[in-house]
Amino acid sequence: MISSGIETAELDWESIDGIDIPISRQFGDVYFSKANGLLETRHVFLNGNDLNTRLNQLQPFQYFCVGETGFGTGLNILTLWQQWQQVRPDNQSHLHAISVEKYPLSKADLIRALNAWPELKPLADQLIAQYPLPIAGCHRLNFPQERFSLDLWLGDAHDVFPVIEKTKAVDAWFLDGFAPSCNPELWEDNVLNHIVRLSDIGTTFASFSVAGVLKRGLKKHGITISRPKGFGYKREMLKAIWTETEKEIDQPEQYFKQQQIAIIGAGIAGLSIAWTLAQRGHQITIYEQNKPLSGASGNPLALLNPKLCPIEQAHEHLMTLTWQYALNFYPKFDAFRAIQVNQLAQKKPEDLLGLAVQYPKGVLQQQMSNQNAMGTIYSSLKLTQAGSVSPHQLRDQILQHANIDLKIAKVTQLIETESMVQLMQDQDCLMQADQVVVCCARASEMLFERYPSLKPIRGQVSWLNNATHPLKMDQAYSYGGYCMQLDPEHLILGASFYPNRDDDDVLAEDHVHNFNLIHSVFPEYAGQLPDLQHWQGRASIRAQSADYFPLVGQLQENSKIFTLAGLGSKGFLFAPLCSEVLTALMLNEACPVPTTLLQKLNPRRFFKKIKSKKPYYNATSPLLNKSSQSSS
Repeated sequence: MISSGIETAELDWESIDGIDIPISRQFGDVYFSKANGLLETRHVFLNGNDLNTRLNQLQPFQYFCVGETGFGTGLNILTLWQQWQQVRPDNQSHLHAISVEKYPLSKADLIRALNAWPELKPLADQLIAQYPLPIAGCHRLNFPQERFSLDLWLGDAHDVFPVIEKTKAVDAWFLDGFAPSCNPELWEDNVLNHIVRLSDIGTTFASFSVAGVLKRGLKKHGITISRPKGFGYKREMLKAIWTETEKEIDQPEQYFKQQQIAIIGAGIAGLSIAWTLAQRGHQITIYEQNKPLSGASGNPLALLNPKLCPIEQAHEHLMTLTWQYALNFYPKFDAFRAIQVNQLAQKKPEDLLGLAVQYPKGVLQQQMSNQNAMGTIYSSLKLTQAGSVSPHQLRDQILQHANIDLKIAKVTQLIETESMVQLMQDQDCLMQADQVVVCCARASEMLFERYPSLKPIRGQVSWLNNATHPLKMDQAYSYGGYCMQLDPEHLILGASFYPNRDDDDVLAEDHVHNFNLIHSVFPEYAGQLPDLQHWQGRASIRAQSADYFPLVGQLQENSKIFTLAGLGSKGFLFAPLCSEVLTALMLNEACPVPTTLLQKLNPRRFFKKIKSKKPYYNATSPLLNKSSQSSS
């Protein structure tokens, strides 16, 4: 269990030759060498892992992973990134880093610390722009133009390392952190054992420390250690490699080439996974039987409105994690609009309002009813970091990607062989793909022999002209329903919620439902809205799993067929991070969520008690007279 709250680092500063050097009050040690921290990083960690040569020799589409035990000021990661810029081959290889930090620096302290290295400033600025809030868990930072990414895990190493899923072995380790005499817990067997678990034959290790606890911990796993000259006044450093020969590294060949990947369904799930895979350089073909966003993802506007959890659950809470990633993902698109969401405290108000003091300062704000300009009897919790997304604008930008091709066709059958997957339309082969992702909401089951049941939920949104009483464009209100400006002249209200209904006609009774919701909390404002006969709307069917978690992964182990579905009413919130998780499973990359959450997303969770050996996908007989697609 990751610690309940994240404390930022408490620092003292020492100025040497005009450089501010941070010193940890928690551990009584400097963050980097007073002699020259940048040169020390290059000598110990980059040279100690032979990264100049190894990175330069990466094959096209090869993925190289570096692990680090203490993020600190980010100096090691930025120096690694700088070297990557200098030596990376001109191909689609990718560098990824994983770093763990118990006491992250505040953003202000990080900026001050990194001012010491002007040559790193262009990279530091990019890092600072995505630097996460001090909330426990994994924070994925993507820099696609650099072919570089970082997973920054915030929490105690004893809690974090056991829950990192080994979807990709770490190739090189920076065993950093404060000296063993200052922070002995970081160097204990529990941490070292998991570092080795996350490694493989050929993994290298480097450290400024040659303490006995570190050497013994590595040697017992058969790791060969040497002690070359250390940096500056330090006589020795540690350099090690896992050299056991009885086990060969098993790297599937498909990970070292551009893959042809088919996505079935062009809702937010299909579009998100298509974009994520295309950003890795792979060629993506989306098959949609109607038109993109024809299903539940096609409303005029989507609101990113997470229901946040108590802070002690944040490290593995899907909605909290996806909210943080979405706020890094969507601003790269013109479709995003930053807004604040006022969540009215209607039920158990003390629980909702109490979250304000648990989260980092400024993220959540309590507002009493008399502070609300809309006129309501309810207090509210204002989420200051949220947003809305224009689905159709997002769709258009995603489909412009050079690696994404859209085809309007109905896939009726998938035939998997040892080397590829055939996509069939009746008796015709549409494509031969290296891998396939089925993103068809409830219709996904039509392409599988067995598939978890997804419940239909009817929902209708309403929009109307309210040019005479518009809300602020940067504000939304959540109250069981929600309201916000669709554009400067129109208000959008949502949404009705009817489980086990799959009718999608626009109904006057659903307009009444949406009116009653807003009238129950803002009666005076609702009374000024136009008559219902002037309202417009759209109804669609969401797909929800039995346990409310999406389906992310394979339905049969070692299959080349995956699914991403069951996102329910939170599709735009869930899709970006779930796409990163699925990409990790498909391409053998590091996974950005803990093992505990990954297990909750695994589609096979519903099949654990089924002993049948029947295949999960339909590989033999065509599916007749069945719709195979809809947007999720």
